[in-house]
Amino acid sequence: MNTTQQELLPKPGIETIKAYQGGKPIEEVKRELGITDIIKLASNENPLGPSPLALQAIQESSTQVHFYPDGNAYYLKADLAKHLGVTEDHLILTNGSNEVLTLVGETYLTPGDEVIYSEGAFVVYGLVAKVNGATPVVVPMQKDTHHLPSIAAAITDKTKVIFIANPNNPTGTMVTAAETAQFMAQVPENVLVIFDEAYYEYVTNPDYPQTLPYVMEDRNFIITRTFSKIYGLAGLRVGYGIAPPSVIATMNPVRQPFNCNAIGQAAARAALSDTDYVKKSQKINAAGKTFLYDAFDKLGLRYIKTEGNFIMVFVNQTGANLTDAMMKEGVIVREMASYGYPNAIRVTIGKQRENERFIEVLSSLIRIKK
Repeated sequence: MNTTQQELLPKPGIETIKAYQGGKPIEEVKRELGITDIIKLASNENPLGPSPLALQAIQESSTQVHFYPDGNAYYLKADLAKHLGVTEDHLILTNGSNEVLTLVGETYLTPGDEVIYSEGAFVVYGLVAKVNGATPVVVPMQKDTHHLPSIAAAITDKTKVIFIANPNNPTGTMVTAAETAQFMAQVPENVLVIFDEAYYEYVTNPDYPQTLPYVMEDRNFIITRTFSKIYGLAGLRVGYGIAPPSVIATMNPVRQPFNCNAIGQAAARAALSDTDYVKKSQKINAAGKTFLYDAFDKLGLRYIKTEGNFIMVFVNQTGANLTDAMMKEGVIVREMASYGYPNAIRVTIGKQRENERFIEVLSSLIRIKK
């Protein structure tokens, strides 16, 4: 019998990766702290919940969960194609838009490739690079947003993929149409550019770039969007990528079978059709944004104006300490140290009563610190 046991080793680089840390569920916070009245403003979810039409579709489709879902998401893909003005060959449906990012890595990245993204951008970009043995090239932000000239300057003959979140999470800032056009003119044809547009439907700035033309020009370009944010379906995990048919055809064999669940597909179709719900969500978000800006101004706190449904605000203590203190008061927000902002928190814009309670608790805690 061989008594020498060989150590099972992961592929190189895995041990350097930090697991993504999500927030605690409300139920666990209630159990730990013995608090019953809790509001969660930590994960950029729609405070209105799902569309009534989506809830109806969820109920109706639940009787069919013993069947596998449509692996090609035929009907949802058709609805999305019509909504976007593209062909179905331009679309890939995924388990949240995050899966588009991982599919990019699994399809295109190999050891020696370089992946460019901004410091202070979504942490999954770095994870995608490292898991696939590629080299992350992290470019500093300027004025809390992507500096596209610096990203363009970082491109080398090893660059394979560039990730740009627009609007960016957690800062809420965006790059403009003019900046994007100038940047794309500098990107080599063989580099794949991903614009992560999870918060697309919340944007109000007229200078926001409409990136679909880059896809229709058959550039190596992917747009990622989701039903998790304004459509209120975060728990069902439905996202999608928009790209040239050649890119979609290359990624599709890598996609797991039945990755987009049946209830999620039904709910997403219904949510997409409920334009009144989307408009109401946009209106609630705009009003909440104005209220929170005014409250932060009165408290003398610096914040970053946002194009999303969240705001990053700087505080007079570590964000970790403040989020812990706020949680004990029944308000869950997100600290930003992992994004390079140790003295900041990110708060999701909620309903008016939730925004008011957040400000009430924040005010009491920053006064205590002072």
